[in-house]
Amino acid sequence: MKHWQIVIATAVLFLTGCASIGPPSVTADRFDYNKAISNSWKEQTLLNIVKIRYIDMPLFVDVASIVSGYTLQSSVSLGGTVSSENAIQGNFANLGTSGSFTDRPTITYTPITGQQFNKSFMTPIPPGSVLFMIQSGWPADLIYKVTVDSVNGLRGRVSGGSNQRRGDPKFSRFVELMRKIQKSGTVGMRIIKDEDEKETTVMFFHRNNVPVEIQDDMKEVGTLLGLRPEIQEAKVVYGLIQKDETEIAMLTRSMMQIMVQLATQVNVPQEDITEGRTIPSKTWGDEDDYLIRINNSRENPENAFVSVKYRDYWFYIDDRDLKSKMTFTFLMILFSVTETGGKEGLPLVTIPAG
Repeated sequence: MKHWQIVIATAVLFLTGCASIGPPSVTADRFDYNKAISNSWKEQTLLNIVKIRYIDMPLFVDVASIVSGYTLQSSVSLGGTVSSENAIQGNFANLGTSGSFTDRPTITYTPITGQQFNKSFMTPIPPGSVLFMIQSGWPADLIYKVTVDSVNGLRGRVSGGSNQRRGDPKFSRFVELMRKIQKSGTVGMRIIKDEDEKETTVMFFHRNNVPVEIQDDMKEVGTLLGLRPEIQEAKVVYGLIQKDETEIAMLTRSMMQIMVQLATQVNVPQEDITEGRTIPSKTWGDEDDYLIRINNSRENPENAFVSVKYRDYWFYIDDRDLKSKMTFTFLMILFSVTETGGKEGLPLVTIPAG
């Protein structure tokens, strides 16, 4: 192949390679934005928990939309001279190329305030949502300890706010039994509708092929909750006290109450307590009964599942602390469960590329 043919072939390949950047960008954009939004959401949640620990105002900001526009411009100039056989200068060719790439992302942020804040953070989680989280496989003991204040008058532990209490031992026993029953697969939930099309959540217990020890656990649960003996179904409602022996009244917590609870388990520097910047955590000596451990460090920690800097310290959850990671991830899922908006509340990612 002659030199001028090589030049032309090179120019054609250059133009062909730059014809489109759209398809290759899909994989990178999808995963890069996914990772960025996920990490920022985790860090924002942890930051707000720490701020509550310091009696500071929490604020959540949603990523409403992302518009990322790509522009690729390229040009090729080709020139040359083909001389006769007797020409002194001979044949020659020249090739010139130029190009530019521009990425201009536009990201829209929306603070969660007003009515949306009240619905998402101040409204108690529906009991049905709590039960169906158990149905989906989340540990019953974690869910009840995090989201439920009381069941049929049995009160759980409260370590934050003005109503601090150790908790009823019968509540702890109920939670322990429900975890055992959940593992056995003998408890379920379903939704029924009455004549007015109102939905009611019902918890039911299987009666066939149930191991003897689980039958005993189910009887003990019924006794603790004051249910009618041998009851197979119980209607679940929001409230403190049950109406009759066929009802389970659950007093659930709001997202703000849950965050206040978790904020008490932030390990803050002793100097901040001494100087009055925050208050000591209320503990009852049950070290193994923690829900989450949020540590602090002067330096950015290396083995962090999530970390954020507040004031002069880094606060983080250790990536090797599975219990704390599970509690934190469950909290993130609860945010989605309590989201009251429709599709318009979801982040919209628009990426023109070509």
